[in-house]
Amino acid sequence: MAPAAGGSDAVEQPLSRRRILGYAVGSAGTGVFSTVPGLLLLFYLTDVLGVAAATAGLVVVLPKVWDVLVNPYVGATSDRHAIATGRRTRLMLAGAVSLPVAFALVFAGAGTGGGAAAWVSVTFLLAATAYALFQVPYVALPTEMSEQADQRTRVMGWRIVALTVGILIGGALAPVIVTAAGGGTTGYRVMAVVVALVMAAAMLTATYSSRWVRSQPGDEPLALVAAFRTARGNRAFTLLLTAFVVQALGVAVALASIAYVAAFWLGRYGLTSVIFVAFVAPSIVVVPLWVAAGRRWGRWQVLLADSAAFAVAFAGFAVAVGLRSTAGVLAAAFALGVCYGGNQVLPLALLTDTVIADADRTGRRQSGAFTGVWTALETAAFAVGPGVLSLILATSGFASSTFDHPVVQSGSARNGILIGAGVLPVVLFVVSIPFVAAFGRTAAARIAGAP
Repeated sequence: MAPAAGGSDAVEQPLSRRRILGYAVGSAGTGVFSTVPGLLLLFYLTDVLGVAAATAGLVVVLPKVWDVLVNPYVGATSDRHAIATGRRTRLMLAGAVSLPVAFALVFAGAGTGGGAAAWVSVTFLLAATAYALFQVPYVALPTEMSEQADQRTRVMGWRIVALTVGILIGGALAPVIVTAAGGGTTGYRVMAVVVALVMAAAMLTATYSSRWVRSQPGDEPLALVAAFRTARGNRAFTLLLTAFVVQALGVAVALASIAYVAAFWLGRYGLTSVIFVAFVAPSIVVVPLWVAAGRRWGRWQVLLADSAAFAVAFAGFAVAVGLRSTAGVLAAAFALGVCYGGNQVLPLALLTDTVIADADRTGRRQSGAFTGVWTALETAAFAVGPGVLSLILATSGFASSTFDHPVVQSGSARNGILIGAGVLPVVLFVVSIPFVAAFGRTAAARIAGAP
C-alpha cells in the first residue's frame, strides 16, 4: 500500500478532503443506478408496458443474478490489474463509460408485453455487467487508501453522503421527470437520458480522482472459486455479509413497493417521490452522527442497535400504510431514513475491518476478491427484492395494465403491497440481528469495537 497524502511510510498523514470527496462522488452515480431500477423498473414493466407481474419479476431479477458470477470475476480481474499497474482505475473507466449508455437503453424500448420484456432483459443485463466493472474496484479502494480505521470510516462516511445524494437524485427526480415529460414510454425515455448524464459525470470524476491510490493486493489474484472460498473462510466477513444482504433484501422489497403504496393505498402516484425523499433525505444529515456514534460506542455495537431500530420503524410504516395515513407514512419513512443512514455507512466501514483482519491471519490482502463477493450478493439482494415483491403481487391477484388503460386493484392485491412495504422487511431485519451479534464475537470486532 502506498503512503497517504503526505508520502511518508513512517507516519501516515490524514487523507485530504479533496481526495476523499473526489473518490466519494462516484457513489452519486452508483446510487442513481441502484435506486431507479429498484424503485421504478417493476412498476414501469407492470403498469406502463403491460408485462405480467410474475414475468416482470423475472425480467428484473435474472439479469442481476448474473452479478453473482460476474462480480467476483471482476474482483479477481481488478486484483490482477492492481498487481500489474498498481491501480484499479482501468476497469472503473470501462464501467463509467458503458453503464450510462446501457441504462438509457433499458428504458428506450418500444411495444408492450413479451417484446418489451425481452428488450429490458437484455439491456438490463448489459447494465448490470457495466455496473460491476465500476463498482467492484471502486468499493475496494478505501481499504487501500489508509491503514487507519478512523480514516477509512471517514472515507466511507463521505461516500455514503454522496451515495445518498445519488439516491435522492434517482428516487426523487426520476419520477418527477417521468411525469413532467408526459408519462408513459416517452416520459421514461427522457428520464433515462437525464439520469444517464448525471451518472456519467459522477463516475468519470471518481475514476480520474482516484488514480493516486496505490493498490498492492498480494502476490497473485484470486480466481472466481478461490474468491468465494477465501470469503467463506473469513468468518467475520461471512457473518457481516449475511446480515447486510438480508437487510438489503428488506430495503429493496420496501423501496420497490413505494410506487405501489402511493398509487394504490394513498391514491396518488405523485407521492412516490415525496415518500422516497422522506425515506432517504435524513441520511445526509445523520450519516456523520452514525460515524461519530460508531467511534464512541463501537461500530458493530451501533450497527446492532440500528438493525433493531430499523425493524421497529418498518413496523410503524406498515401500520401507517394500512391506515392510509399520508402523514403517518411520511413520518415512518423519515424514521426509516434515519436508520438507513447507519445501515449504509456502518457495514461498509466494518467490511474494511474484515479485510484487514483476514490479512493479519493469512498474510494476503485481497481487497478486490472480498469486495467482488460483497458487491455480487449486495447487487443480487437489491435485484431479488423487486422480484420477491412481484411474486407477492402475482399471488395476491395484482392485475397489470398499460399507461393508457389503468385498472382498479382488488383488496387482496393491496394487501400484497402492504406485505412488501412493511411486514416482510420487519421479518428480514429481525432475522439479521443474530448475525450482527455473532459478528461481535469475531476477531474483526476487536478492530471495530468500542475504544
